[in-house]
Amino acid sequence: MNSRGYAITSLSIVLLAVTVMSVTVLDQNAYARDGMSLSAEGSGATVAISGDTDRLDQDVTVVVTASNGNVVQVDQLSPSGGSYSTTINVSGYDDGTYTITANQGTNQRYNLWVDIDVSGGTSDSSVSIANTYDENIEDASVVAVEEASAGGLTLSAGGVEGSTTIDVSGTTDRNGDITLKVIAPNGNVVSVSQLSPSGGSFMTTIETGGALWSQDGMYTISAHQGASTLYQTSAEVEIVDGHVIPEFGVIAAMILAVAIISIIVVTAKTKLSIVPRY
Repeated sequence: MNSRGYAITSLSIVLLAVTVMSVTVLDQNAYARDGMSLSAEGSGATVAISGDTDRLDQDVTVVVTASNGNVVQVDQLSPSGGSYSTTINVSGYDDGTYTITANQGTNQRYNLWVDIDVSGGTSDSSVSIANTYDENIEDASVVAVEEASAGGLTLSAGGVEGSTTIDVSGTTDRNGDITLKVIAPNGNVVSVSQLSPSGGSFMTTIETGGALWSQDGMYTISAHQGASTLYQTSAEVEIVDGHVIPEFGVIAAMILAVAIISIIVVTAKTKLSIVPRY
């Protein structure tokens, strides 16, 4: 191939790469500038729940949780045209505050919640929240992560290998109940509960047995205490056949490698040998 032909071919490849990169960036920006929203409109004994999402390939899980942590209703909704909706009947609910969460998978952009008040079997609450993502919000998220190191909500989760329990603990510098949610690898909500911190810390144990834990993979345990990003965090635990698999494999391998190297060094320095010399 002559130099001119080579130059034209190289230019074509560069232009093709730029085109692909441009399309990819445009797609990412278009996707990132949308997100998810959630609204709850009370009207007597009925509360209408609705929202929008740009993720159309996954159901929206809507969970209604009482203030004592009991789940009173769970719905799986398929988005249609970028929207989802359902209604709940609160006529049989006890008086108090109820949390309505909507999520699609484990991404925090698609994990929203609002609180409604119920009194006398009716509700007139009107609340909404949106989690869009653009350049301004991206910058704000970076700031929030930096501030979280000085305070906010922390969470850790783990367990003994082969056990059927997950030990969850954390700290917080504010009052108010902490909503704890477990999400399966396929995005389904396994459980929702609420914890009251004591002395700035909290802990609980989660049982992993049962049909809801039948899927192998990483389970996400998320915690939130209000709407601030400083008080939203999560941790992952791997579950196989309903049992905990701690992430200690790499550490164990490193310890073994160090032990082997140490034995080699000591043997070399002391001139030890398993073969007798004559």
